[in-house]
Amino acid sequence: MAPAAEKTAAPKSKSRTKSAGDGSALVIVESPTKAKTIRKFLPKNFIVEASVGHVRDLPQSAADIPKDVKDEEWAKIGVNVDKDFEPLYVIPKGKFKVISDLRAKLKNVDMLYLATDEDREGESISAHLIELLKPKVPVKRMVFHEITKAAIEHALTDTREIDQNLVSAQETRRVLDRLVGYTVSPLIWKKIAFGLSAGRVQSSALRMIVDRERERIAFRRAKYWDLQATVAEKGAKDPAKEAFDAKLHSVKGQRIATSKDFDETTGKLLEGKEVLLLDGKESAALLERVKKGEWKVIGIEERPVSSKPSPPFITSTLQQEGNRKLGLSSRETMRLAQQLYEEGLITYMRTDSPTLSTQAVAAAREAVKELYGEKYLPSEPRSYASKDKQAQEAHEAVRPAGSEFTHPDKTGLTGKARDLYELIWMRTVACQMVDAQKKSVTVKIEASDAVFNASGSTITFPGYLRAYVEGSDDPGAALADKETILPPLKQGDVLKLVGVESLEHETQPPARFTEASIVRELEKAGIGRPSTYASIISTLIDRDYVRKNGNALVPSFTGIAVTQLLVKHFNHLVDAKFTSEMERSLDDIAEGKKERLPYLRSFYLGKEGLKAQVAARDKGIDPGESRTLDLPHLTGVDVKIGRYGAYVIQPGQKGAEEVHASIPEDIAPADLTPDKIAEIIEISAQGPKPIGEDPKTKQPIFCLTGRFGPYVQLGPTPELTPEQAKETDKKKIKAMMAELPKPRRASVPKGVDPRAVTIEQALKWLSLPRELGLHPETKTPILANNGRFGPYVQHGTDYRSLKKEDDVYTVSFDRAMELLNTPKQGRASSKVLKELGPHPEDQKPIQLLEGKFGPYVKHKSTSASLPKEQSPDSLTVDQAIELLKARKAMGKKRR
Repeated sequence: MAPAAEKTAAPKSKSRTKSAGDGSALVIVESPTKAKTIRKFLPKNFIVEASVGHVRDLPQSAADIPKDVKDEEWAKIGVNVDKDFEPLYVIPKGKFKVISDLRAKLKNVDMLYLATDEDREGESISAHLIELLKPKVPVKRMVFHEITKAAIEHALTDTREIDQNLVSAQETRRVLDRLVGYTVSPLIWKKIAFGLSAGRVQSSALRMIVDRERERIAFRRAKYWDLQATVAEKGAKDPAKEAFDAKLHSVKGQRIATSKDFDETTGKLLEGKEVLLLDGKESAALLERVKKGEWKVIGIEERPVSSKPSPPFITSTLQQEGNRKLGLSSRETMRLAQQLYEEGLITYMRTDSPTLSTQAVAAAREAVKELYGEKYLPSEPRSYASKDKQAQEAHEAVRPAGSEFTHPDKTGLTGKARDLYELIWMRTVACQMVDAQKKSVTVKIEASDAVFNASGSTITFPGYLRAYVEGSDDPGAALADKETILPPLKQGDVLKLVGVESLEHETQPPARFTEASIVRELEKAGIGRPSTYASIISTLIDRDYVRKNGNALVPSFTGIAVTQLLVKHFNHLVDAKFTSEMERSLDDIAEGKKERLPYLRSFYLGKEGLKAQVAARDKGIDPGESRTLDLPHLTGVDVKIGRYGAYVIQPGQKGAEEVHASIPEDIAPADLTPDKIAEIIEISAQGPKPIGEDPKTKQPIFCLTGRFGPYVQLGPTPELTPEQAKETDKKKIKAMMAELPKPRRASVPKGVDPRAVTIEQALKWLSLPRELGLHPETKTPILANNGRFGPYVQHGTDYRSLKKEDDVYTVSFDRAMELLNTPKQGRASSKVLKELGPHPEDQKPIQLLEGKFGPYVKHKSTSASLPKEQSPDSLTVDQAIELLKARKAMGKKRR
C-alpha cells in the first residue's frame, strides 16, 4: 500500500498458526450474508461482523475532500503525484458507523481475524481495516475459497499475514484508473461534451464494440442462389415423413458459392475463389434440369467423431454461459454467483483457473457414478489447466462447494439463483465424464449435372452430454437436437424426389457483440481480469456509450465520438495490446516481480507519459472536428454530437437555411442509412406542423422527433419569454425551463411511420393515462397506462400489470378493480398455500405461504414465520393474527 496507508503498522502475526478458538475473537468479512453463513462454522465466542464492502476509497466528489487539503491542486484527482503517487483515502459516507461499531467490538476480544475475499480487493479491504481499527490484539489473515465447515476450520489453523503485494497491485490499479479518468476526461469535456469520460479499460472495450459497428457500416451485401431438395428412399411408405434434406454442392464439378466466399467490404467474390456464383435465372434453369433427372447416391462417407467435455467454469466462461443459456447480464451473473458463494453453495466466483482440487474431482466422480453409472466415468480423473500464463493456478474453478456436491434439487434455491447453481453443478460433473461418441455421415447424391450433399450424425454414446450441453438448458432435449438421422443407404441407390426449390440468400454483416462474446473477446485480448468484466460492461451501458438491443451491444453516437477522438490522438490508450500489457504489469506487481512507483512514474510522468501527451495535444484537437462523426456511408450531411445527443445537419440549398434534426437514440449508427436521414430531415424541416386538432381542448396535435424517437404532442412546446431569453446564467435558464408547463406527450409505437401518423392514432396514444373511475374506499382515481414493463392499472402506489387478454385502451373499471384486488405474489421464492381469511382490522386477506426458509403467514407488508412445532395444516386465523401481532411488535428487528 502507498505511504498514506503505511502510517500505522499492523501487529505482527505468525505466518502459520496451529491453534485457534482459545480466546474470544472478532472475525470481519465483507457482507452480512457471508457473515451469517460463516458464523455457524466458528466457535461460540467468535463475533462475526461485516465491513459492507470497502471502508476507504479515493474521494468521489469535491465534498469528500478533507478541509486540510481542499486547496491543494492534486486533491481534485485524489492522488498526490508529486509525493510518490500517494492516494488520498477517505471514509465513504455511511461507513463511519460501521467502523465505530467494529472498534467497539474489537475492544472486547483477544484476536482479530480478517476473512475478506482472497483476491486483491479483499486483501485491500483487510489492509484498510487495519489502518482504521489500529488493533492492539494479534491480527490474523484467514483465507478460503469456499464457505464450508472443513474450509473454515482449515483457514483458522492456517492463517497468514496480509499480502502487501496484492494490496499494492489493487492500489496501483485504482491510481491508474483515477489518473486516466481525471486526466483524459476533462479534455473530452472540452472537445465533445461536458460529463463524458474515458477509462483505462472501458475505453479499450468500447473501441472493440465501435470497431465492430464500423465493420457493419463498411459491409456490402452480396446475393447468391442455391437449391434445397427433400428426398426419400425409393420404397418409402410415407415419403413426406421419412424424407431428409439435401443441399446443392456443385454443378458440373464446380463448387457453388456460399457466404464465406464473399469479401465483406465489396460484396464481390474473394480473389482466387474458383466457385460458381448462381444468379436467379441460372438457378431457375438448374431447378428444371434436376426435377427431370434421376436422383442417385454416388458416394457415402462415414467417420467416427468424439468430443470432450468443456473445462469447469472460470469467471469469464460462467458469464458467457449465464448470458447464452439464462439470458443474464454479466452483472446479474456475478451478483447471483456472489449470493451462492456467500451462502456456502459454490467456491469463490472470481477466478481465472479451471483447476479442480483433489476433493472436487472425487466429489464430481462420485456424482457421475451415482447418477449415470460406471460406464460414464473415465478410468483416470480429468485434469484442467489454464492456457493463460497469467492465470493464478493456486485458485480453483467455480464449482459446487464441499467434498460432496449438493444436488440442485436439494439446495432450496428457486428462480435464476437455482438455474445458475444447476449450470455450475452440471458443468462440474460433466467435466469428469467420458467423451461423447458420434458417427458422422455424408451422402453425395447426383441429379442431372448437379451434386447434392446430405449430412447426418448419430450419437453412439452420449458420454458427458448426458449431463451438460453447452448453450442448452435441457441436455436430454439437446441430445435429440444434435442428431440428424439418415436412412440406411448404399452407393447406387435411386432416391425419390419429394420436393426441390431455388433459394435466394444474402450475406449478413458481422454480428454485434453480446455480453457473452465481448467477455470472450476481452479475455482473449488480455483486457481486464475476472473481477472486472461485469463492471466494464455495466459502466459502458450506464454511461450511455453502449445500449442493449435484445442481446446485442450497440454503440451510441456519443460512444463513437469518444472512441474516434481517443483513436486519433491517444491511440495507445485504446490499443488492446497496450491495455493487456498494463494488466500484465499489475499482475507482476501482485506477484512481487515489479515495483509500483517506477511503473506509475513511467506511465504518467515520463517523456511519453500521459500527462505530457495530454498537455501537448490539447491545443491541436479541434472541438468542431471532434464533435463530427466520421461515417463514410453518409454523404452530403454531417452527424454531430450536441448537448442532447446526436443530430444531423443538412446544408441549405439555394439560399435556404441549413436543417438541424435530432437522431433518435434507438437508431444504431450502422442502421442510419441515407433513406433514414432523409426521413428524419423531412419531419424536422416541416417544423411543428399540426396533424390535427384535439376535439376536447381544441389544441393542435403535433408529431415530432426527439432523442428518444418520434412522439405526438398535445399543444405547442412552451418557450421562454423574450425577456427571459436574455438570461445568460445556465442555472437560472435551467430553473426557468423547469417551471414551464409540460405538454402531454406519447411515444409513437415502433414500426409506425411517423410521417403517416393520423389524428385518430395520436388521440388514442394521448388518451393515456386513462382515468377509469374512483376507488370505492379511498375515492382516489384508478388509472390505466403504459409503462416501462408494459401496460398496467394503478391505484395510488398499488400497481398491477395487465394480462395478455387485456387492452390498456379499453380495460374497464371493474376489470381494473378485479386485478387490484388480486393479492400480489409473495416473496420471489414463495408459493401461496391458502387464504386463511380476512384480518378483522381491515378485512385484507391473511395468506399462508411456503417460502425458502419454510412456511409463513402474511398480511399486507407484515410476514411472520411459523414456529417449528406449528403444522401449516392446522393453523387457524386467530393463531396467524397472534403471530403477525408479535412480529409487528418487533419492529424492524430481525426474525
